[in-house]
Parts: sequence; structure tokens; C-alpha cells
Amino acid sequence: MDKKYLIRKAFEAQKMAYVPYSKYKVGAALLTEDGEIFTGCNIEIASYSPTLCAERTAIFKAVSEGHKKIKAIAVVGDSEFTYPCGVCRQVIREFGKDATIIIANSEENFKEYALDDLLPHSFGPEDLED
Repeated sequence: MDKKYLIRKAFEAQKMAYVPYSKYKVGAALLTEDGEIFTGCNIEIASYSPTLCAERTAIFKAVSEGHKKIKAIAVVGDSEFTYPCGVCRQVIREFGKDATIIIANSEENFKEYALDDLLPHSFGPEDLED
């Protein structure tokens, strides 16, 4: 996996963010198990509730194209390090329980996490099985 390329794609996606209210741009790029890359940016709506985070935008794009297994996801934002919110962590859990999560502020400066580091004791599909 080329982590720097994935981070670069996240920065490219960040430029597309629609953030007229917060002005806080976030970009994400994910790598599927079969080698496809999907990107996403945050998209704000005036009433805030329907706002969508960059991570979920990328994940939903991948899933809508038939890719349901995330190998890695890179997240970049307007602060030193921008981490996925709780909702995004749960969505990552659904499609990438073993995914590597890369949090970066440049191609050279990044941190890597396992999902269990960011969402310990998570609840997933297997918890609903009989």
C-alpha cells in the first residue's frame, strides 16, 4: 500500500469540500481490499443535521460501487491532525474492521491506527448474529 499516495488523494479530495459555515475542510481517501481508491470530502448543509463527513462520503461512494471491504483510509483536515468523528468510526467499523486508519497533516507526517485503537469494544454486524 502506498500510504503517501493515499494521503495525497485525501488532500486532493479536501479541496472539493463544501464548507460555507464552518470553513473546516476535511478530505478522505480509502483503499478497498481489491485495490480501488475512493475519495470524499465533507459537505455541509445549512441545517447541519444532513451534513456528511469526508470519511462517510468516501465509504458510501465505495459501497455504492460494490466495494464493501476497506483496507485503509487516510484522513486530512485543517488542523494538525483530524480524526474521524464517532459516527465515522462506526461506519468504518462496518466496512473495515481490520482497516488501517491514517491521520495526516502532510505526506511526510502521519500517524497510523488500527480501528480498535480509535473505537475500542466496538459493536458490529457479528453482534447481531444469532
